[in-house]
Amino acid sequence: MMKVSNRKIVSRLAFASFKANKTRNLMAIIAISLTTVLFTTLFTIGIGMGKSFQNQTMRQSGGSAHGALKYITEEQFNAIKDHPLIKEIGYNKFITYADNPEFLKRPVEMRYEDEADTKLRFTAPTTGRIPQQEDEIITDSMTLDLLGIPHLVGEKVTLSYTIKEKIYHKDFVLSGFWESDTASQNVGTAVVSKAFVDTVLADIPLTYKTDYDMTGTISADILFSNSRNIQQKLEQVVTESGYTYRSDDSVGPASSTDIEGNPNWAYLSSSFNFDPSTLISAAAAAILIIITGYLIIFNIFQISVIKDIKFYGLLKTIGTTSKQIKSMLTKQALLLSVIGIPFGLVIGFVIGKACLPMIVGVSEIGATVAEVSLNPIIFIGAALFALITIFISTRKPGKIAGSVSPVEAVRYSEVTDHIHKTSKKGTDGGKLHKMARSNLSRNKKRTLLVVLSLSLSLVVLNTVFTLSKGMDMDKYLSKFADTDFLIGHANYFNLNMFRSEEDELSESFIHAVKSQPGFEEGGKLYYNLSDSKIHYTGDNRIAYTGHSLLLPEGDDQQLDLYGLEDLPFSRLDIVEGELDLDKLATGKYIIEGLPADDHDNVQWDVDRYKIGEKVQITVDGQMHEYEVLAKAKTDYYTNTNRRGSSFTMYLPADEFTKIVERPIVMTYAFNVEKNYEQAMDTFLKSYTKDTEPLMNYDSKLTLLDSFKGLQSMLINVGGMLCLIIGLIGILNFINSMLTSLLSRRQEFAIMQSIGMTDKQLRKMVVFEGLYYAAATIIVSLVLGILFSYGVIGGVVGNLWFFSYKFTIIPLLMAYPALLVLSVIIPYVAFRSISKQSVVERLRDTV
Repeated sequence: MMKVSNRKIVSRLAFASFKANKTRNLMAIIAISLTTVLFTTLFTIGIGMGKSFQNQTMRQSGGSAHGALKYITEEQFNAIKDHPLIKEIGYNKFITYADNPEFLKRPVEMRYEDEADTKLRFTAPTTGRIPQQEDEIITDSMTLDLLGIPHLVGEKVTLSYTIKEKIYHKDFVLSGFWESDTASQNVGTAVVSKAFVDTVLADIPLTYKTDYDMTGTISADILFSNSRNIQQKLEQVVTESGYTYRSDDSVGPASSTDIEGNPNWAYLSSSFNFDPSTLISAAAAAILIIITGYLIIFNIFQISVIKDIKFYGLLKTIGTTSKQIKSMLTKQALLLSVIGIPFGLVIGFVIGKACLPMIVGVSEIGATVAEVSLNPIIFIGAALFALITIFISTRKPGKIAGSVSPVEAVRYSEVTDHIHKTSKKGTDGGKLHKMARSNLSRNKKRTLLVVLSLSLSLVVLNTVFTLSKGMDMDKYLSKFADTDFLIGHANYFNLNMFRSEEDELSESFIHAVKSQPGFEEGGKLYYNLSDSKIHYTGDNRIAYTGHSLLLPEGDDQQLDLYGLEDLPFSRLDIVEGELDLDKLATGKYIIEGLPADDHDNVQWDVDRYKIGEKVQITVDGQMHEYEVLAKAKTDYYTNTNRRGSSFTMYLPADEFTKIVERPIVMTYAFNVEKNYEQAMDTFLKSYTKDTEPLMNYDSKLTLLDSFKGLQSMLINVGGMLCLIIGLIGILNFINSMLTSLLSRRQEFAIMQSIGMTDKQLRKMVVFEGLYYAAATIIVSLVLGILFSYGVIGGVVGNLWFFSYKFTIIPLLMAYPALLVLSVIIPYVAFRSISKQSVVERLRDTV
């Protein structure tokens, strides 16, 4: 056939055909929009999580600089500041910590920062200006709240502080402040002026190299042109400036030419964006969306081709090529994309923005502020993937339209050409349900696609429900709390940690708790702050948390020694040996503590003693010998000082208080009656705020709120995904029924002309819908069970807070709705194609 150059005419025909297919257009726009919604939501959440996590990590690490050089002098700073690799550098000088009693639970650093550094460290005032006069100061809003100072420029701020053992009190004027965020809730910053630093530190020597006193030390926060090879760049800056680079991992004494530095771990941790499991998950989600989008868009354009097949056949008679006909469909698809994709981008971004805070809020990094911006990558990426899906979906319909000849177009139906005629004997072949079943086998591929499309949403629904119900609240709570409440000094629960006698839990707090209604039982956990040693002659290279560590030389190693009363002792998780309280009461036995990972697996590579082996420990200069009775997991949050240790041992409280000169009560764990949990939580909140603000507490109720937030996120996000995929599945079912009925409208007319009634035809198509439902039920059950056992039970089941529980309840609850839809949709679809009279439909075959 001669090729005709008629691009403009083909474009006009494509547009005319587009205007004539209003119903097709509406369905296609909805399908394209839904597909784009899924892609946009995926991109919004993915990019938003990356930005939120990195921003949150930057705030936790102290700034957005790529790296820092620490504890340097003015001479060293001046030598490195002009290095060509440095794009921007910030200067800050540490002074001390404020001593105000209000800052006990949240320490506040006093330092000077130049303007560049306030931006890099997120301390630039959002209200007011940086301090200039000697008595001016800026700080974060939470620090002002602790002091009871209004958020107003010009307010008086009185700080107490100690420099080189000399106590000072000074009244500052607030020249500005910035809003605190959750990342800085555990530590505050008060930025003073250069004039103040020059005056106060004028005669204060820099002694960090000898006594590690940071007063007067300078840090240089450095920003390079990019975040690649930060460590190497820091080393290059230092060495080319005439000094020796010393990292955090360096061993041995520091020299006078050493400069300590470290990369910002916020940039190092951002490598999670390239983690293989993350990439695989994102790729799987993209493939899933492409498949769901393909199923519906393919059917929509297939309907259009079948409906207009004679039109394409006639175009062939006037010289239109197959390529040009395909081009017509492609242009129509692009036109529909121009309308549908923008809707999907907007809706998807809104959904992603709504879901992101829920996902980020319960994430492991603990970010509560979701960073969502109108990032062009979100919209470009989502639109590109949507266009790829549309292109793939329209290829086959375009191929059908382009390859059909004028003669074939007159008789075309989507039934395969490879028909094997068989002779059937019997009298029941004309039964409606058998005719319906036979009709489904005409296009097995389409039937399979529809069934898979419908099954997909049901499998996702069952997966979300299984994940939600599998989240084990007891496992989650037991990791952080093995009793209802835990009380202690504020430092035990914050970044300062338990370090000195001033961090001891008060007896008055314990007494107040015991006197509350509903109190059941409680017990103290003691810790030895004095020098405790354990005599260890084994291999000094040990494995700890997956790393090989070299213990200090010598036989006596540092020991974390704890004393437990009966309740905390009874809560120890014994992993070897037996907890015999009678034997322990003799004062001759001790329990070895072993760390466990997030999955509650004991790290046996840290185990260094056998049951029955003698252990020699030195406490306050006195040596004591005990026999290892058992081994227990050291629960980081409940029976340790919340710091890592190579050697951990537990003694009964009576024995502990005998051998330790100054036994310190670190925490007190207790349980209350079920009906009094909320009342006790309210009491503790009030007591630690008003009566003893130096004390603090933790409770299962707080952890329970966090757990419920995680469940809520899963249900909301998963439910949204189910809804979108379910809508696509239903639309695909509607389109498939329309495709089937449209391709057989002449066939129906012939059947009616020989006596078949409308009622019988309606019954037949309803039977087809029921067969679709039956097939969907079977497939979704099989896939649901396989996915539940294989993916959820095998992969997700490894999460430490997850207990796999097989269920198909969501599927069973969804099946009645599926059966109703399988009756209504075919019934309505048949009515839509039966509006033409039998005679009109018979004429179409001529």
